[in-house]
Amino acid sequence: MSVSLEQLRRCHVAVDLGAARTRVFVKGAGLVVDEPSVAAVNTRTGSLIAVGALAEQMTGRTPHYIRVARPVSGGTVVDIEMAQRMLRHLLGEKLRRQLRRKPRLRAAACTPHDADPLAQRAAVETMIGLGARRVELVDTLIAAAVGCGLPVEQPTATMIMVCGAATTQLAVLSLGSIVRAERVPVGGNAIDAAVIQHLRTQHELMLPSQSVRPLQLALRGNGLTSQGPEVTEIHGRDVATGLARTVQVDTAAVRNAIHTPLTSVLDGIGRVLRDCPPDLVADLADRGITMVGGSALLPGLDQMLRDTTGMPVEIAERPDICAILGLGAMLEGRIQPLVLNPLAEVAR
Repeated sequence: MSVSLEQLRRCHVAVDLGAARTRVFVKGAGLVVDEPSVAAVNTRTGSLIAVGALAEQMTGRTPHYIRVARPVSGGTVVDIEMAQRMLRHLLGEKLRRQLRRKPRLRAAACTPHDADPLAQRAAVETMIGLGARRVELVDTLIAAAVGCGLPVEQPTATMIMVCGAATTQLAVLSLGSIVRAERVPVGGNAIDAAVIQHLRTQHELMLPSQSVRPLQLALRGNGLTSQGPEVTEIHGRDVATGLARTVQVDTAAVRNAIHTPLTSVLDGIGRVLRDCPPDLVADLADRGITMVGGSALLPGLDQMLRDTTGMPVEIAERPDICAILGLGAMLEGRIQPLVLNPLAEVAR
């Protein structure tokens, strides 16, 4: 594996800072934090008002002196100080006291594939702000593959698709390393934005993106598949009058609007497969693609990938927390590396 399992076994805490949710795994305690990556700040005093789910509920409903901040964007920390404050409040005083008792606290963190040095440094600084003396960075693709039980250490190809809020990451793995990977700047937020834009242009209806995920309203039933409901009722605000209004939306038109950003994801899959050795692509014809991430639960997305690629596509059992579960398995030593014994030279 490209990361040092021996170093990861010495870590005490693992953190997955995502654009949508923050998850923390503590060795011996399991998953202790799973909250939205949102913080509400009073701009007059600089004090932190709320974090996590409560802060997310405040989005779009606050007075002018309260700012709702998202310190993580696309899996990269963009506001180190706010991310540190948010993490400290999410952990709580009791858990932070337990971590401070560690003589040399070590931490592990997920980083997106091909993260630049500045993004990696921001993740390290965020962990240092929690008191970590050493920080190990793990590629999100490898952590997610381990978390969903893929045989990443075997000499066979496995393909994983991490569907995040801001980006979609694709990779083919073999022998514990990434053979070919691609990061597409399209995620659940872009799909939501496509639905909102469609409702605004075609029905003159403004739908607040923060209150309820519009996807869950517009894609009930079978979602992206043609067997879904023909018409969906959606409530929103009229663009011209500002009054509340209910419209009947053609679900087929919504599906077409969603397909536009998803074409970038399909192009990324094609690029990954074209650059892979033929033997690995032959393995993928049987194993297919494993989908993880919160946006993998989009109804009908897996079937659309099957129809487009002709490959088997399956969704992990717990797709939203696969990355942090993979990090936790590495911390607790449940992942054993493949040992390759050198062949003894035959004496002549």
